[in-house]
Amino acid sequence: MHTIMQRSLQSHLEGIEGVLLRDEPMNRHTSWRVGGKAEMFYVPTDKASLVQLMCQLPGNVPVFWFGLGSNLLVRDAGIPGMVVCTFKGMDEIERVDTESIYAQAGVASAKLAKYCARHGLEGAEFLAGIPGSFGGAVAMNAGAFGGDTWSMIERIECLDRDGNINWFDKSEISYQYRHVDLPENNWIVGAQIKLKAIKGLDLGRRIRELLKTRGHSQPVQSANAGSVFKNPENDFAARLLEEVGMKGVSTGGAEYSGKHANFIINKGSATADDIESLIKLGQKSVEQRFGIRLEPEVRIVGRSKPFETGEGSDPGND
Repeated sequence: MHTIMQRSLQSHLEGIEGVLLRDEPMNRHTSWRVGGKAEMFYVPTDKASLVQLMCQLPGNVPVFWFGLGSNLLVRDAGIPGMVVCTFKGMDEIERVDTESIYAQAGVASAKLAKYCARHGLEGAEFLAGIPGSFGGAVAMNAGAFGGDTWSMIERIECLDRDGNINWFDKSEISYQYRHVDLPENNWIVGAQIKLKAIKGLDLGRRIRELLKTRGHSQPVQSANAGSVFKNPENDFAARLLEEVGMKGVSTGGAEYSGKHANFIINKGSATADDIESLIKLGQKSVEQRFGIRLEPEVRIVGRSKPFETGEGSDPGND
């Protein structure tokens, strides 16, 4: 998809509420502060405008769902097709009953944690340590401080390619550690969680303590995307990376944090290629030493090479 096709698509989508941008630099939206351009970048005003987009979007245009841009590496040549950003436009939180909360995908995980704490609902405090959106946490079963997202889920709300809203109970979805199998061509727009109503416990204080712990052990002041690798069974990725000497190792403007070996930081001039090279180096080093193949927790999307005339618009996520 190139400029003429972009203009055609933008014309096709006229009348849809929200913000629709062409060639939007993704380094403005990712926590690593790297990434090429999105051919089209859409921020809905609400769920209704998002439904309208999906109803009018041509079926041959690839769609990439996007929240706060954490836990994500966008390659330097960017993302073909349509990037849908749920942050800001999809940020409603609603009390369903005494123990259940509905939150839309664009709500910041930390905001949801604080909302639940204020309402005396225990069990979501760990979300304060997840720097992404709630939708992203649901999509990957994000976790921190011993908690994980799908332990709270009752049901999820999805939008399919034809613009239909579909609800799925927890029992209908297969999930595991840092992985969720969502129904094909369905994207998360919200979810309902069930917590424990509790009195007399300062949940806000618990959140502050968790964040203090996080600040001591993780490079929160540097541009990063959270934990780079999933923990292998009965071990920790950070321990393995430290054992093979990854702390402080750098490529270009990217570096394995000296504070936490499972974090790669952007020192200010990193490219996505620098970061991806370090990811591969960490994998290779650990596998050679321990025979363990670390699996990335961060999602790597987009293309590393510029688009060519006549080329299709497959995102090429491999």
